[in-house]
Amino acid sequence: MSIMVKTILQVLYIIICIAIVVIVLMQEGKNSGLGAISGSADTYWSKNKGRSAEGKLAKATAILGTLFMVLSIVLCMNM
Repeated sequence: MSIMVKTILQVLYIIICIAIVVIVLMQEGKNSGLGAISGSADTYWSKNKGRSAEGKLAKATAILGTLFMVLSIVLCMNM
């Protein structure tokens, strides 16, 4: 692997690492949805969570996590 490509991949890797940290910190905690105890779990908000900002953050976390793992493997293969 050429030095230029490796440098570009390393910079992209660092950007992805920082983005994962920021997105995880932006997410709400799991204990904020304790409405199931009182029986109010089936609200409009809980049914459409995939289209909400929290759902988008969860999808972005999964995508960035996948990219992180793939780039980790690629960068380790060609040392």
